[in-house]
Amino acid sequence: NTSNINQETKDNTEIQNNHSIIQTEKKSQITTEENNWKITIPKISLEASISEGTRKEVMDKYVGHFVETSKKSGNVGLAAHNRGYAVNYFARIKELQEGDEIIYKYYDFEKIYTVVENKIIKDTDWEDLEETEENKITLITCVENEPEYRRCIQGIEKDKGGR
Repeated sequence: NTSNINQETKDNTEIQNNHSIIQTEKKSQITTEENNWKITIPKISLEASISEGTRKEVMDKYVGHFVETSKKSGNVGLAAHNRGYAVNYFARIKELQEGDEIIYKYYDFEKIYTVVENKIIKDTDWEDLEETEENKITLITCVENEPEYRRCIQGIEKDKGGR
């Protein structure tokens, strides 16, 4: 009888240990993605992790990546809240001007973009997120008290010689 109890205790301990390992692996996977997919904009002191999708649940924690856009070449499209939520990563993107830098990192891939445009677009105008030959980044957020408009910041890849 004692050996059955000992075996049961041993089995339970193994199950708990395995559960702990699985939880640690899941946390590690999330942490790795958060450290390896990010946007940095020095002018507005922004450094934020990026996650796939632009649903509210994603943007409540991260800068969201428009799934229809590229992650590396062409047009990388990102969105984030700018006010009214616990996390408002794009609160200050309206301050960006021509020439400001946007640093985008996706795992071992990194590009530096230079802002070329800061404009207001209709919420139905998705032309700026279309695929392009040139490497660019497009940041989209809402416009305060204007639900039918979006702020759109675009940057083009900085000349590698100028880094």
